[in-house]
Amino acid sequence: MQNFDVVIIGGGAAGLACAAALKREDGSLDVAVCEKGERAGRKLAATGNGQGNISNLDMSPAHYHGSAASLAYGIISGGGYDIKSLFDCLFVSDRSGRVYPAGKQASSLSDCLIRSCSRSGVKLLLNAAVTQIEKGFVLTLASGEKLGARTAVFAFGGAAQRQFGTDGKSYSLAHSMGHTVTGLLPCIVQLKCGTQHIKTLKGIRAECLVRAHDKGGAPLCETSGDVIFTDYGVSGNAVFYCSSYVAGKEGAYLSLGFLPSVREEEIARNVALKKELGYPDSELLCGTLHNQIGRAIMRRCASTDPKVIAHAVKNFTLPIEGSLGFDYAQVTRGGIPADEVDGCLQSKKADGLYIIGEALDVDGDCGGYNLTWAFASAMHAAKAICGGTCYD
Repeated sequence: MQNFDVVIIGGGAAGLACAAALKREDGSLDVAVCEKGERAGRKLAATGNGQGNISNLDMSPAHYHGSAASLAYGIISGGGYDIKSLFDCLFVSDRSGRVYPAGKQASSLSDCLIRSCSRSGVKLLLNAAVTQIEKGFVLTLASGEKLGARTAVFAFGGAAQRQFGTDGKSYSLAHSMGHTVTGLLPCIVQLKCGTQHIKTLKGIRAECLVRAHDKGGAPLCETSGDVIFTDYGVSGNAVFYCSSYVAGKEGAYLSLGFLPSVREEEIARNVALKKELGYPDSELLCGTLHNQIGRAIMRRCASTDPKVIAHAVKNFTLPIEGSLGFDYAQVTRGGIPADEVDGCLQSKKADGLYIIGEALDVDGDCGGYNLTWAFASAMHAAKAICGGTCYD
């Protein structure tokens, strides 16, 4: 049996970052990362539509959800962690505050972490699924091989995007250590809206102000960005953002406001002009919106009053009938509850076990917030393992 100071279960963003940070804190540590797949960092290499959105300039507690949200934000805001220092990259931000590697290539992030681990002597074990863990710690791999560790780190992610190995099965390891796991929901995911509402709009992309409401009409969130109409419903950055707020809420709906920079009064005046010029009713929004969107609004509106039409342009509602689920979701809502770890992210059920990243019950909005948490929690746990002070 091979013995290590620290064994990290999961070779994703949090696991690789934790290994790199541990070796930076104490280069003498024997660290191993167990990754069930044939390549580490695969999910990280696909993040941000392949461009690597690792963080956001607008870092506030409102962007985090779950029982561990306060703990996560406290670590992110108060820990003083420079997550960019984990990478040999230059970083840039866009107009919305999203932070990317300057080359806009997510694979460069995973490459940097893997190189850092390799340079510092981390043992990266691939095709090494951990099937059992015993306090002490003794880890059993699917191959039957056993590893010994003074300290163990759960960095196995959630249940989203099983093509990258995060299928939720690793939560069984948490159960074996006495932990519970909350109900799990897919977040940052495409939404189903029923083709009867948008059957003529497939493939059309529009910039919208998007608001989500619960079944009683109470607002849940508001954002601006792309909406892409599909054969199942809607996709795009604005939809991904709202999906986190409607997860698990039956009867929720979206309200799309087309032409976010144009006032209703301007739209109404243009519609009135078209009426004077003799445009057919179905074409009163021609040249104002994509023709198919304009016709869909006119069919639903059932009025030729310019004010009514202009209001409909700004309030195109879509009932949410579900999502595409975990296979398409970028993040998992739920996980190991906050009250089962301390301020160091050490388990209260098993001394020497640390839990980081998406394995905990915390998820962030679309826009780099989840990777910020993955990296900050990795650095925080590494510091704690090496004797540093913890978040209180």
